[in-house]
Amino acid sequence: MTIGNSDKLLSGEWAIAIGNPLGLDNSVTAGIISATGRSSSEVGVPDKRVGFIQTDAAINPGNSGGPLLNASGQVIGMNTAIIQGAQGLGFAIPIKTAQQVAQELISTGKVEHAYLGIEMATLTPDVKEQINKNGNSSLRVTVDRGVAIVSVVPTSPAAASGLRAGDVIQKINNQPIIQSEAVQEFVQNARVGGLLQMEINRNGQILNLSVKPGSLPVQKVR
Repeated sequence: MTIGNSDKLLSGEWAIAIGNPLGLDNSVTAGIISATGRSSSEVGVPDKRVGFIQTDAAINPGNSGGPLLNASGQVIGMNTAIIQGAQGLGFAIPIKTAQQVAQELISTGKVEHAYLGIEMATLTPDVKEQINKNGNSSLRVTVDRGVAIVSVVPTSPAAASGLRAGDVIQKINNQPIIQSEAVQEFVQNARVGGLLQMEINRNGQILNLSVKPGSLPVQKVR
């Protein structure tokens, strides 16, 4: 199969899912690309760091791991997940992401996930009001747009770079930031040890910080 470009997908394009659902060999379902860049939290796997492709092509148990194709038969994703109890909500990992992971495994035998160590929220006037009116927190933000840092993990790459709770990320590498998903994408693309130039608003003051993502800590299974 020919590999397609998962970065240029548009909502409404045809999508074809291939797999073996419920033990039925060589099943093909068709639909459209419903959306791109769905965050891991929206899909229900907040510990993952992937911008998923959403499709209404049926992805039943057994289709996971099969390819998602475009109308030209090019592979654009790897069928991965559904939201149980919902119809027309299937998700695939973009093929570009899958290729990057495969290449890292071939080269090093492992995959490192870039990590900052922050909890963040996309700012809207309502979110700003909720933060500023929270009597249990001293956090205050003065702008309406950007990504607010709600908390910073101690000893994390974010803490070492000088980021603080209450900071509002407004630009990364001189690109305006208005959604938390954009921060996640910049971190992924920078990889472990890369460098991000962040412009933040801290209590009305503009600061520029150099932030270096680290490797996501491995959680020990007890």
